[in-house]
Amino acid sequence: MAAAQGNKVIITCAVTGSIHTPTMSEYLPITPSEIAEQSIAAAEAGASILHLHARDPKDGRPTPDPKVFMEFLPRIKQSTDAVVNITTGGGITMTVEERLAAPLQASPEMCSLNMGSMNFALHPLVGRYKTWKHEWEVPYLQGTKGGIFRNTFDDIEKIYKLLGEGHGTKFEHECYDVGHLYNLAHCLDAGLFKPPVFLQIIFGVLGGIGADPENVNFMKQTADKLFGNDYRWSVLAAGRHQIPFCTQAAMLGGNVRVGLEDSLFISRGKLATSNAEQVAKIRRIVEELGYEIATPKEARALLDLKGADLVKF
Repeated sequence: MAAAQGNKVIITCAVTGSIHTPTMSEYLPITPSEIAEQSIAAAEAGASILHLHARDPKDGRPTPDPKVFMEFLPRIKQSTDAVVNITTGGGITMTVEERLAAPLQASPEMCSLNMGSMNFALHPLVGRYKTWKHEWEVPYLQGTKGGIFRNTFDDIEKIYKLLGEGHGTKFEHECYDVGHLYNLAHCLDAGLFKPPVFLQIIFGVLGGIGADPENVNFMKQTADKLFGNDYRWSVLAAGRHQIPFCTQAAMLGGNVRVGLEDSLFISRGKLATSNAEQVAKIRRIVEELGYEIATPKEARALLDLKGADLVKF
């Protein structure tokens, strides 16, 4: 089978993100200390990759400030062997230059990279809450109704040349729709990126492909056609779809991503109290299915990463 990886499943944990706001969960890590503590606990629970954004510690809004990143990145590296994966998506209001500031300073093993511009719509979340902790939250969410999350071919090429060629960073290619797979195939044909590529196929974000189980098979079949054996793949799904879709991906030979960036819940109507709780749950499921969890060392080998000794934090 194309993109087969043996019996090892990589768990990525997306620790805080830029989607959910402080009002939505008291357990969402905000400060550098909270992000570090939850990252370390997620690694101990079985995550071999930690996908990281930063928050303004005063009010929890997404920030691209490298100084904030550098308050938690060294601590995570000192306490775990997990692969540190820094966002280049940042937040939907940030410029590409702002989004690149922290990864260019940190020179990580891996960064996320969205493979196309899209309507990344969060405004329906506003109707779920009556009171808010901070004034920025509602305008931030409502602003996504008229905004576009920009990732042009120029942007993608720039990010590859600065981080891929400049720092030896590999990418978690975030694909929110089938067109994003074709965008990546075009980039590979143009000489960008080095196989094996790591696809993060995303379901259930308004503006991207829907959270329908048949779409997992469709996206996987398309990736097989486009990339053959030159890719690894993982699945994340928003909100209540998180665990079912990760389970489906594992059954199809894929990897999985959980974390409070993608879902605030551990079960129906029950908030997750930590990222580690979600990691532990998907680990139990994956192991019950007969698979083994990849260690950070095994994840580095599967994805051909440069190694933690070559980062700058």
